Amino acid sequence: MWAVQILMVVIGLSSGIVVAGGLFSLIAGLGVISDFADRTHTGEQILLYEDAVALGGILGNIFFIYQIDIPGGDWLVPVFGILGGIFVGCWAMALAEMLNLFPVFLRRIKILRYVPHIILGIALGKGFGALIFFSQGW
Repeated sequence: MWAVQILMVVIGLSSGIVVAGGLFSLIAGLGVISDFADRTHTGEQILLYEDAVALGGILGNIFFIYQIDIPGGDWLVPVFGILGGIFVGCWAMALAEMLNLFPVFLRRIKILRYVPHIILGIALGKGFGALIFFSQGW
């Protein structure tokens, strides 16, 4: 009986480590972390950024699985939400940039002049959509 339990723990932890490693390597491969370091001119801290992303994923999972309460959650939740939204937005933009989606699309429909307005519209639409979604409690 104990052997089955230990085997399940080993399989579960191994699977989780593999999936998390794949996610973190995807984030690093998309260039999100290096793009942040490049834009802030802090390229010498790239290993610290990668460690922070991995630690954030690990702590987030621990807090979620063990239902650990974070003190000051009433004012920290919006801060984490905004920072998480910025990170996911940058991740999506890095993926789109890697695929050269926007340059090809904008050249084909010939609207290069309105690119800043389109990006602002996408950002505002995503922000308002998230605001409506979370304020309704869905």
